[in-house]
Order: sequence, then C-alpha cells, then structure tokens
Amino acid sequence: MNSINLSKQEQRRFIGKFTLKSYFFVAKTLLLAIVILNYGATKVNAVPKALRSDIQIRNILNTLSVSPSVRIAKAPGNNTLYYLKRNGEIYRVDLNSSKSTPVYNSSNHNLSETQGMAISPKGTIFLVGNVDLENNQTKGIIVKGVINSVTGQRIWSTLAESAGYPKSRTAYDHGFNGVVVSPDGNFIYVNSGSRTDHGEVQSVNGLYPDTREVGLTACILRLPTNGRNLFLANNRATLKAAGYIFAEGIRNTFDMAFAPNGDLFGTENGPDRDMSEELNWLRLGRHYGFPWRIGGTDNPQQFPNYDPAKDLLLNPKFNAVQRGYFRNDPTFPIRPNVNLIEPIPNLGPDADSYRDPVDGKVKDASVLGQTFSSFTTHRSPLGLVFDTQGVLSQEFNRDGFMLSWTPGDPTGETLAGPFKDASQDLLHLNLTKVGTSNYQLNATRIVEGFSNPIDAAMINNKIYVLEYGGNQGIWEVTMPTK
Repeated sequence: MNSINLSKQEQRRFIGKFTLKSYFFVAKTLLLAIVILNYGATKVNAVPKALRSDIQIRNILNTLSVSPSVRIAKAPGNNTLYYLKRNGEIYRVDLNSSKSTPVYNSSNHNLSETQGMAISPKGTIFLVGNVDLENNQTKGIIVKGVINSVTGQRIWSTLAESAGYPKSRTAYDHGFNGVVVSPDGNFIYVNSGSRTDHGEVQSVNGLYPDTREVGLTACILRLPTNGRNLFLANNRATLKAAGYIFAEGIRNTFDMAFAPNGDLFGTENGPDRDMSEELNWLRLGRHYGFPWRIGGTDNPQQFPNYDPAKDLLLNPKFNAVQRGYFRNDPTFPIRPNVNLIEPIPNLGPDADSYRDPVDGKVKDASVLGQTFSSFTTHRSPLGLVFDTQGVLSQEFNRDGFMLSWTPGDPTGETLAGPFKDASQDLLHLNLTKVGTSNYQLNATRIVEGFSNPIDAAMINNKIYVLEYGGNQGIWEVTMPTK
C-alpha cells in the first residue's frame, strides 16, 4: 500500500498490494503501504451483500472525512471499537447509538501520518506511523498510549523509532504499517514493508546507487511492549543482535492476527507481476522468500536468462511493468542459503484464479484440482480476524476471516486487479494444520460488494468491516452461532 486513494490503478489499491499500488504515491499518501498503496479507492458507495441466508449485515456508521479511515480495533473488556484516520485521529464508536466520538489526535501522540493501530489486552493503544526526512529518507515510529490506573487518562510515549532509511520514491515505499499485540500483551509485531516492487534496484535517480532493500525493510519486527525510546538501526545484523527481527523475506504484510491456538498469521501483498497473494504462518527466525520466492513461485528476475518480453505474467496495466522495473538483471542478489518458507496453499473453492505462465490464460486452480499459494493475484488481502472465543457455529468455529481490497473482474480480466474474481469481499478461511510445517486452507466467499474494505475487528459473533472507499462505512456482519 503506498498511497491512498485506492483502486488498483487509479491509485493503486491501497495497501497495495499494499503497496496498494497507488499511482499517487507522490502525494504523501503512503498510507497503507497496505493494502493501500497500490490500488485506488473506488468512488461508488457499495452496499455489501451476504452470500448466505444465515449472515446479516447492517451499516453502523460512515466515517468519511478529509482524512481516510485506515484501521479498526477492539478494546478489551467493554467491547468498544476504535477507528484510526490516516492523519492520526482516533474515534471511539458507540455500537448502541451508531455514533462515533473523537478521542485522540496528533496533538496527543505526535504522529500525523499513521498506518497501524492495535490495542493490547490491558487497553494500551499502539500506533505505527512514518515521518519523511531530508534527502528522500523516511523513518518509522511506534507510540503507545497507556491508561494511568489512578487518573484514568491515557499517557502517550514513544516505544520505538527507526533510523532514517532511503525511500525509493515509487509506489512501493510501503513503510512501517501493520501491527498486532501478542495474546499475553508482552510483544508487538510490526510490519516494515519493502521499498521495491520485486527486489529491483531503486536508486532514486542516483541518490542511492544500486540500492534494493535495506536493513529496515522487508521484515517483521518484534518489540517488547514495555519498551521506551528503543532505537531501530538501519542494519539487519544490528537488529538481529538486539532481538528485534522476527521474520524476513516479507514484501508487505499489511495485516496480522493470532489464531485461537496462538499461531500468528499474516496477509502478504504481491507485486505488479501476476503472482499470487499470500497468507503465511509467521514464525520466529523464518525467511518467507521475498524477493526470490513470491506467491509460491520463483521471481524470474533473479535468473540470468530472464527476458521480460517473453514473460506472459507481465500485464501492461500495472505500474512496475509500464516503468520497466522488470528487466534482465545480472546483479540481482544471490538467493540466501536458508530454507524459504512457502505460503499456505488454498484448496478453493474461491479466490484461486491464476494466469498460466506457459499459455497466459486465466485458470481456476481448484477446478483443475491444483493447490495454489494462496489467493488470486492483485487481491490485496488484509483485514484478517479469527473467532478466538469459539462462539461461531460449527462450520465457522475458531476459523479465520479475511478481506480483500482491490476491485476485480468477476468474469474476465479487464481491470488492473484480480481476474475472474470480484474481490472486495469477506472470505471464510478454514485452516488445517499439515504436520508441523505448514497449514492448508479452503477459502469461501461469504459477503461481497464492499468498497475497498481495509480492516476488520471481531466482537463475539460480529465482524466489523471498515471501508476505505465510498462513504468509508463500518459494517457489522453477524455470523451464526452455536
């Protein structure tokens, strides 16, 4: 997600492939390197539709304002919802009255460009933002707001701040964005997305010669929640020595969530090439492949004989293709000598369309009896939640649910987005562990017709979906219970 106005090519989806490939990355709309980066928000006020009779949907309120809404989170205990604006404003939602109240802004926490928000079991709010610096650099900042047990007031402080590091000045500057708190409240996990689309050189017109990824990009950080003024160096070895690197080889995991069994999962947005989007089981010390393995396949630019003119997965509708970022690249870095973790296979029936690299045709993996890692290209998956309380009916009990940001073409391939896949929906993810090495999933569409849905939160049997497009509505999806 780079900028925001999302809608894949209009402003490249958001979170953009998160880089929701925003075409207006120039405009400081780095929001969701998420989901928001790459695609642009649709202008139509969509009315979501349940695809099952036992699911109900109602509009809680619309959040449209000068600054777009980017995150929604649940507070512990009282089941209060909060939503975050890109400019740092935080609103509390009264679900009974369907009204919201502004409670914090940049004058409280000192962040005016925010992309991530999470709330701990004790009610501490964590915000993730980015600040532009001179010489085309940026830095990430994580702040926390702790409730004073005596006064009841929230005290804000800086948990961590990164060194400055070079932006690429493209739609692929994902920055610091997604954040989740561990179930015990002791750690936060923060996504620092890539500065490239697929590992290509982005030198900023020679300002940073031969620069691809740097120490602070394309990784997930793990930081102690009791930290204060931690410094995050732009050096991978230094970060590892401090215990801050949780996982590597991440392009842009705009959203993460813990399953009921404590396993951590993350949605991963892919590049402008027609390569699948991912869902990953995230584990300490693992490398998830970027930029050598993407969507369960090899990045062809790493090979010396790569000829983009013969690459049937390059679609001229997309920015990186138009700008010639896919090229024969003799200096592409050598693949690391570690086990690269593959995405979770999707057995269908939905969100599993792919373009065959041999004949260029769009096909349905599950119809052909093929496994697929993990979702239709350009979907920009995010808004991941789980039934952690185990309150849903047997069919959905303790399962996952996921949104997809980018508008797609349900019958063809006319859009700069998913092909033969409508997207902008809520998927039911039935995850099954396969031994000790990975999971597999079945993805099924259960609600369609959102307008660039960007985040979700779950309270009991209700999933609250926040939209980035249209009126930026908050929709309550009521699921069947036991």
